[in-house]
Amino acid sequence: MVRLFWSGLVLALLLAGCGSSVDASAKDDREQEPAPPKTTTTALPERTNNAWEMAPFQLEDLNGVKHSLEDWKGKVIMMNFWASWCGPCQYEIPEFVQYQKTYGDRNLQLLGIGVDEKRKLANVARSLGINYPVLVLSPMDSRQLMRKWGNDTGIIPYTVVIASNGRIKYIHRGQMDEEAFNTYVKPLLD
Repeated sequence: MVRLFWSGLVLALLLAGCGSSVDASAKDDREQEPAPPKTTTTALPERTNNAWEMAPFQLEDLNGVKHSLEDWKGKVIMMNFWASWCGPCQYEIPEFVQYQKTYGDRNLQLLGIGVDEKRKLANVARSLGINYPVLVLSPMDSRQLMRKWGNDTGIIPYTVVIASNGRIKYIHRGQMDEEAFNTYVKPLLD
């Protein structure tokens, strides 16, 4: 019942245009990059915009292997929080699979943070042909990690784009589209 409520709330917010995006880069970088959409802004709780300066976290992947974000240090990372029951998440995943396939050799690394049971995440990963790592985040522990990355509301999908030098360049609440990818991710690729 609670899951149904949250799913409905997320869908209603997305339909109402509450899926928002934020550019977390420093002001001096903004002059060279496109202006972010005029939406809600947020500051990360650790008061940094560099992923490598934040306290690390470790999660298991679908095979039980532990990983930390630093495993992909030096790559352009699209860290996407999602769940098996989230319709907008499942809608954007095929595009993410294509981005990984097309741009993986240009230093792009997608990283799924699945907020759900391992079995359910594995079923979606298999069904949608996910070709990038999926880390398992217990729903009970999700609020704390999402807050750390600027997601106080817990809305998913939620994507954080990290440049190869660790700078957090873009945060997107809700379903991420091709225009946002082309504007905020593609220019970061080698």
